[in-house]
Amino acid sequence: MSGTSQARKWGVQRRAARAIVAVAALLIVATQTGCVAIGLVLFSVGAGIGGGTALNYTLNAYAYRTFTAPLPTVERAASRTMRNMGFQVEQPENLKDGNKILRASGNERKIEVRLEKVSDKTTRMRTVVSEGTFLRDRATATEIILQTEQTLAHS
Repeated sequence: MSGTSQARKWGVQRRAARAIVAVAALLIVATQTGCVAIGLVLFSVGAGIGGGTALNYTLNAYAYRTFTAPLPTVERAASRTMRNMGFQVEQPENLKDGNKILRASGNERKIEVRLEKVSDKTTRMRTVVSEGTFLRDRATATEIILQTEQTLAHS
């Protein structure tokens, strides 16, 4: 085999190897939906809703919103909101770091609301609504956050 044909063969092999690495990297990133950091960095989309309310979403359909209210106040508002929407609210789960998880269910949906204390007067709310094992209901997650905001405004 001549030197030129050998060089071409190696060039083709290198391009094929690069393509395989690129596809593998893309598959790894695409399948890591449980990693919030990847979701936030690569797939976050900001959406303005209503009168300037800003919600953030990730690829895995988690809805985020930060409220200027203490965690206990947001917790009461979120629980009341989910009850008003017809969901059965469970007892809140207290996490070691002082944060809380609220869970509710109804109409074949499971709701998880994570409340994170950002400061004494600021709380971040993350909501995900699951339908079965794989489906997520972003519209209901959004509505829970918007209705919680309304509940806070009237309390």
